[in-house]
Amino acid sequence: MLAAPGGDTVPTDPDLAFEPKWDGFRAIVFRSADRVVIQGRGGDDLAYAFPEVVDAIRRELPDRVVVDGELIVIQDGRLEFSVLGSRLRPRTDARTIQRLADQHPATLVVFDLLALGDDVFMDRPYAQRRDSLEALVSTEAAIRITPMTRDRTIAARWFEEFEGGGLDGLIVKDVDSTYQPGKRVMRKIKHRRTLDAVVAGWRPHAKEPDQVASLLLGLYDDEGRLHHIGAASGLSAALRRELTEDLRPLLLDGDAVHPWRDETSTARRPGGANRWNRGREQTWHALRPDRVAEVAYDQFEGDRLRHVAAWQRWRPDRSPQSCTYAQAPELEAIDVDAVLHGEF
Repeated sequence: MLAAPGGDTVPTDPDLAFEPKWDGFRAIVFRSADRVVIQGRGGDDLAYAFPEVVDAIRRELPDRVVVDGELIVIQDGRLEFSVLGSRLRPRTDARTIQRLADQHPATLVVFDLLALGDDVFMDRPYAQRRDSLEALVSTEAAIRITPMTRDRTIAARWFEEFEGGGLDGLIVKDVDSTYQPGKRVMRKIKHRRTLDAVVAGWRPHAKEPDQVASLLLGLYDDEGRLHHIGAASGLSAALRRELTEDLRPLLLDGDAVHPWRDETSTARRPGGANRWNRGREQTWHALRPDRVAEVAYDQFEGDRLRHVAAWQRWRPDRSPQSCTYAQAPELEAIDVDAVLHGEF
């Protein structure tokens, strides 16, 4: 069961349930005797990479059970998706897998019950499935049940406060809804903000490599270094052609000086590992960093955007040097462990 975009405002409809939106690996968990399968979104079994979670499932969840949840890693009280991503190693690298499990243990957060024994729960209303799930899951450290509220006021507070722990917004469910695999019957509520960023490069379109596919964005720090913070994409064919022509005069030769070509610089540059490329090399073209664009985004993750931004417009009234990290929201840190223990 998937979630469709639901805007950036907590809805007021009656008969809704609200849960935090976790930033991790979605996982359908199957347990039958000692066999455990942790099925990721792509259908792969991730159990080999998370032996500590498999052990906890065997200890804590009953036999012949299927639950829906999310694998997360918590460090210093906040979610760390990049650390979670580092847990995926080749199956043959058993020593490293165990070392990472010891150093960066994952937590399974469960939020739905699909089957138990001979009983299938998917046709039952969410409210009934939730009650059954709460009766099933105890306080085992590696397995937690996601918080849930039907109070919109509490949900609105969660939406504002939980971002400080790295959470990704809210999931909204109709209390009478059934579990429908592959269908977007839930809603996800996410923050929506805008910022002005320097356009200092672009990546080519896979099918039309002479055209812009995404714009590489930068912000200046207090020391005047231009850091790569992410990309803006999702451009229509017409907009790709327009931006390609707009940026052509700014395109730099391969040997031209550019702040992201200086390998001695400590500024963040394109091409590094992120949550999408897993370290794969990505071609990009350098631009003279003279233009400023307004983009829409949801959240920062450290010194970069958590997700791809959306192009809005050019900002000819802004100088590139005025585009700094001062635009990033200041969030009060919260403890994700406290969230999972119901202390918010």
